[in-house]
Amino acid sequence: MNSYPAVEAHGLIGDLQTAALVAMDGTLDWFCAPRFDSPSLFGGLLDRRKGGHFQVLPEGVEYVSKQLYLPGTAILITRFLSADGVGELVDFMPVAGDEATDRHRLVRMLRMVRGTMRFRIDCQPRFNYGRDPHELDSYPEGHVFRSPSLSLAVSTVRYPERPPDEQEMRPTGEGGLRAIATLREGEAGAVVMETGVSPDRPRFYTPGEVQELLEQTRGFWRRWLARSRYIGRWREMVERSAITLKLLTYAPTGALIAAPTVGLPEQIGGERNWDYRYTWIRDASITVHALLCLGFTDEAWRYMDWLNDRVQEVEDRQASLQIMYRVDGSPDLSEETLDHLEGYRGSAPVRVGNGAANQLQLDIYGEALNALHEADSHGLQIYRHGWLSTVRMMDWLCEHWDRPEDGIWETRGGRQDFTYGRLMSWVALDRAVRLAHRRGLPADTDRWVRTRNQIYEQIMTRGFHPGRRAFVQHYATDILDAALLTMPAVGIIAPTDPMWQSTLRAMDAELVRDSLVYRYDPNASPDGLPGQESTFTMCTFWYVNALAQSGRLDDATLAFEKMLTYSSPLGLYSEEIAPTGEQTGNFPQAFSHLSLIGTAVELDRLLDARA
Repeated sequence: MNSYPAVEAHGLIGDLQTAALVAMDGTLDWFCAPRFDSPSLFGGLLDRRKGGHFQVLPEGVEYVSKQLYLPGTAILITRFLSADGVGELVDFMPVAGDEATDRHRLVRMLRMVRGTMRFRIDCQPRFNYGRDPHELDSYPEGHVFRSPSLSLAVSTVRYPERPPDEQEMRPTGEGGLRAIATLREGEAGAVVMETGVSPDRPRFYTPGEVQELLEQTRGFWRRWLARSRYIGRWREMVERSAITLKLLTYAPTGALIAAPTVGLPEQIGGERNWDYRYTWIRDASITVHALLCLGFTDEAWRYMDWLNDRVQEVEDRQASLQIMYRVDGSPDLSEETLDHLEGYRGSAPVRVGNGAANQLQLDIYGEALNALHEADSHGLQIYRHGWLSTVRMMDWLCEHWDRPEDGIWETRGGRQDFTYGRLMSWVALDRAVRLAHRRGLPADTDRWVRTRNQIYEQIMTRGFHPGRRAFVQHYATDILDAALLTMPAVGIIAPTDPMWQSTLRAMDAELVRDSLVYRYDPNASPDGLPGQESTFTMCTFWYVNALAQSGRLDDATLAFEKMLTYSSPLGLYSEEIAPTGEQTGNFPQAFSHLSLIGTAVELDRLLDARA
């Protein structure tokens, strides 16, 4: 199990239709194609023996490795430092465009900065999560792996200054490719992997073509990032988070996935292992706020189009919104277990698909309407058919808001009257009323206002526990819930209100550990799953925001700075942080990065106001 790299010891690259993870030692151990939610062809992150990998490692020398991004880009550089020399591995994926395609390229460039080093290159794909057999055919231009579901071409780029026999990758007896290459100062080598290739033969790439791909990719990312309006105190972390959110966006539809990985455990050896390669209505809707804060209106608009399509589909089927969808909008997320994989560090079962898709989570309507309201305030006005669908959705919510539900944390312990679900139902109707009045749009706003007021009174009377002097997770418990840290931010209660101040003090005492925040206490509030909780990264950023808005600005700034020390060396965050400080859960997590952006923007605003 020690052969598994730490979750945070990875860099993310992608082409806006799929993504890959490269470990700090240069191993490509996660890559799905042709989409984020497709089966993996390199899945060593979930099983070191059966999952597949592509290693580029120094051979016969002691070394240390470090990673960085080419500034302002999603181009990853892994540096190998030894007494014999320094080598650099540059990994990137040329942007695939806005049309869905099976063709995806991943480029691995190896160059010697100084000295001389010997490298071992080992390419071992395993298709369909390691379930499908494959054949390997070799040609003068390179090699092609063929499986029943996908083909992968591997082309070795020939550099004229290097001997031909040192540039060839040769088949191994394990169904893969291997090479040993010695590079001297100034020399380079490269491999281009390409999915969805013609069944005939791979393509020949010249060094000039590879360099052009690198420059095109670098230019794309720097032009995109130049659109950011953020010039605040935490620019480096905010910009890296923005690039990460962009990498998690499926360009053909504008949908944003929660994370590019599946099965990374919330607790090592535990069973809380989920597939996050889908678009949650909640996560993606909150992202609209982060994108608009930074000035990325095109991305916000593309997502709003995707969301409107889901709302229209719900109306056509006379159903309710599903909490998550595939990146193309399809609702089928049937969950299955991959029993042949041991899981990350033995954390089985490995699940693909997500059975929580059919849960009832009423809060998603609040996130969706809040996104719609905020987009409208930035000039992204709703179309007629979109508004008519929204009206019907709000009318449905007026009928169904007072139902037990499964809650934001997707617990599997039975439905409850979750306070957060009621809170966001209030937000949904509040934002719908404001939008209708602002634009003079037709709707039964009197009914919406009456229902909104009923929800408010219920939250204030049943959601607030007199004995705890705090708002609690659901009406039948006295357990705290960090999701309620958002109450002042959405405007249902003033941050200086005594009811809120006592709630924040209770959370300080029970859920916060040295600025890190637990979602809830699973021992006190059984969620239907075995195992323990780690602190939840998004909740920590929500806590910082709540501190700042409640007048504890110095405490908020310190907590935020502490939280930044828990990031990976590349500035990335997974879903949770264990008591040891290591990151757990799927990686990197969109929720973590969008909340970092929103919190940084709000902190900047309040610090500037105080100054």
